[in-house]
Amino acid sequence: MNINELQNKVKWVRRITLEMINKAGSGHPGGSLSEAEILTVLYYNVLNIDPRRPDWPDRDRFILSKGHCCPPVYAILADLGYFPKEELNTLRKYKSILQGHPSIITPGIDMVSGSLGNGLSVGVGMAMAGRKQKRNYNVYVMMGDGELQEGTIWEAAMSAAHHKLNRLIGIVDYNKIQINGNVSDIMAIEPLADKWKAFGWKVIEINGHDLNEICDTFRSEKYDSVRPTVIIAHTVKGSGVSFMEGNCAWHGKAPDEEQLKIALNEIGGTGI
Repeated sequence: MNINELQNKVKWVRRITLEMINKAGSGHPGGSLSEAEILTVLYYNVLNIDPRRPDWPDRDRFILSKGHCCPPVYAILADLGYFPKEELNTLRKYKSILQGHPSIITPGIDMVSGSLGNGLSVGVGMAMAGRKQKRNYNVYVMMGDGELQEGTIWEAAMSAAHHKLNRLIGIVDYNKIQINGNVSDIMAIEPLADKWKAFGWKVIEINGHDLNEICDTFRSEKYDSVRPTVIIAHTVKGSGVSFMEGNCAWHGKAPDEEQLKIALNEIGGTGI
């Protein structure tokens, strides 16, 4: 997709995400909106995947370690044809294939993720398996910034560098706000880039809402030949909706009908 097409798709992803959360009556709009550009570029321009073969052994893997922010992933998977778009209306419903956190019952999902801090460890395992099986897939793991307060993240980071897993790419959605406030107030994680470098990773910092910069960053030659790579994407929680931006109150609640109307008007674009 070109940049204009990606921009339109990002608007669509944001709209559908909020409509899904509104209909479900619960969810996590703040962190879902902050990751919209990155997910859109990944799924439409980067990942080597095939909706007709969700279990294709040579597919790239994507793990949403910050699993509570799954609605944008569901919207994109439906748009790509992994399952009918009508399923998007069943988010968080009993027996739905679209639960409040990702599950492998959903076509296109590679890992169950709910408890934070586990995605990078599983990504390490997937990358090691790919090497052992002589497959050339990449493994992408998206983490939240608040999630980086979990010790398991750093154990996995140390392991990935030790084993020189150059096909493992971490992505930090660095929107700087978690459920109860600013990350810097609850448990500071800076100097973040220096931490990853100290653990042996190649570090790239980007504006996580700049589509041109995101597209350029995900070009394969940007990755290291012997080290894992982490992309620290500076984002805005609730991006695209003025009353949600930078507001921790929108970490985990659904907009009502009036709030949804205002939000969709600000986002623009069209729905399904």
